[in-house]
Amino acid sequence: MKFLPLLLIPLTPLALGASAEEVLTEDIFTQAPFKSCHASTVIELPNGDLMSAWFGGTAEGNPDTGIWASRRTSANGQWSPPIELVKEPNIAMYNPVLFYTKDHRLWLYYKFGAHPMSWSAGRMSSTDDGKTWSQPEHLPAGLYGPIRAKPLVLPDGTIVSGTSVESYRTWAAWIERSADNGKTWTKFGPITVPGANVDPKRSAEWDRTDGIIQPSVVSLGGRHLRFYARSTSKTGKICIADSNDNGVTWTQASPIDLPNPNSGIDAVAMKDGRVVLVYNHTPKGRTPLNLAVSNKEGKNFTMFKTLEDQPGEYSYPAMIEAANGDLLITYTWQRTRIRHVRVPLAEVH
Repeated sequence: MKFLPLLLIPLTPLALGASAEEVLTEDIFTQAPFKSCHASTVIELPNGDLMSAWFGGTAEGNPDTGIWASRRTSANGQWSPPIELVKEPNIAMYNPVLFYTKDHRLWLYYKFGAHPMSWSAGRMSSTDDGKTWSQPEHLPAGLYGPIRAKPLVLPDGTIVSGTSVESYRTWAAWIERSADNGKTWTKFGPITVPGANVDPKRSAEWDRTDGIIQPSVVSLGGRHLRFYARSTSKTGKICIADSNDNGVTWTQASPIDLPNPNSGIDAVAMKDGRVVLVYNHTPKGRTPLNLAVSNKEGKNFTMFKTLEDQPGEYSYPAMIEAANGDLLITYTWQRTRIRHVRVPLAEVH
């Protein structure tokens, strides 16, 4: 198997030396060999380093976009310059997702195609924590893996992956589940909001689309799983669906009392049982970008932090809980940078 190297060269971030009790905000890069970037993912490596990936090119959907990555070395707090991990020839690339399976293999799943309505999925893996990578593998038609947010890996190794399909004027969420580290998959769905339908009187094509996509799956304890999903402007709320059998079957979705302006979100179930959401708290646009926390029921949320509130786009956040309990977040900053924020556990209240 041929491997692709990931070179590591220091780059000075915006903020260094923040204590464990301070919020750290830094850009992963300020200069890059691409004009536009979007849809980041983040993973904490076993040695405490971080790795983030995103797609970058002249613009979303252009055939020069590829999947780029950078590593933050814990010893000096610096991000390496972006390096292109994978590029499918002459076609746009989208939505990388980094995660570990129980066998300690690091996976990178991604999408490629002319448009989300017709894209396919690919993946690569690493056995040395992202220093080298296998050659790309294309998934069979109809199988996508995690569509944008990280999957949930259960204690027994089962992968519960939130995915979705964006068809013409109709979206739906699905769950893809694997008990063998991604060799084979079963699917459950479609999952959508009951009673939703297309209103032909709406003038904007975007508004005529209906449904939910990009679910982020968390565990609420025992065999109870929940996902939080992005909705179209017709629903306008973050939506949830539940499973009581570790993701084998699911309820249909329903909205909760948090707005969603047709923009990506992410969710983390913390070690103490609370759920944290990162999302745009607005009925339209992609600013501000906020954090909200729930009790252990994971349904009623209180906003506790605003990450961005200036005009522009701050979107498609990815979020994980670090080994020490802090929240690690990356997101799109004005489509020109990927920003990283570390929020100490003490700030989550």
